[in-house]
Amino acid sequence: MTGRIIDLSVKITNNMPAHKFFARPVLVPHFTHDDFREMNLGVPGDPLTGATQFMGMIDHVGTHVDSFYHLGESGKTIDEMPLEDFTGKAVCLDLTHIPDLGDIDVEDIEEAEEKAKVKIDGHIVLLNTGLHERHFPTDKVMWSNCGVTAAATHWLADHGSKFHGVEGPSTDKPSNNDFPNHRTCRDRGIAHYEWLVNLEQLVGRGEFHFQGFPLHLNRGTGSPVRALAFVD
Repeated sequence: MTGRIIDLSVKITNNMPAHKFFARPVLVPHFTHDDFREMNLGVPGDPLTGATQFMGMIDHVGTHVDSFYHLGESGKTIDEMPLEDFTGKAVCLDLTHIPDLGDIDVEDIEEAEEKAKVKIDGHIVLLNTGLHERHFPTDKVMWSNCGVTAAATHWLADHGSKFHGVEGPSTDKPSNNDFPNHRTCRDRGIAHYEWLVNLEQLVGRGEFHFQGFPLHLNRGTGSPVRALAFVD
């Protein structure tokens, strides 16, 4: 695969912002080089030291992908979903006109599709709203994201998009506990990536290749991913 790689993943840090339902992650030193030095590892004149970190986090913090099981009890868990689902042709739509706590509706998707000059047909669709640049790393990023309406989610499914991706902690806005996007994804058998970053670098690039593979988590309801875009 040629071209430049754009990292679409937020860095995982200790106590970083998380969705209102979820605990923030813990990422702290476990063993330090000083700790290893006290173990007297290696050989005389060439000691071996090292360092490790402790990670404690749920599977829906930072840049992550939802499994079908997260959206409905009959859906596949992350380890049951085919790897082919997590990579493919993609397009990024410019939706920066959508305000905080606004709605991304069908008309917005269609207008952005026309501007992108890519006919959505089985694409992974990334939605750039500018949320991350406006608010991260403040806590406001947790309760300012816009939402994807049920109608817009049906539109994406009707156009063969098995996955879409957004900035911020959810595809549904925090001011609406109806969760129209999640419920429609459940009903249509599609899913999404959440908390993507650097999407503004993809606007106007047309079609590109995306990959965001999950960890191989037993019965995972989702997974952190290192989401990447491969551009010419």
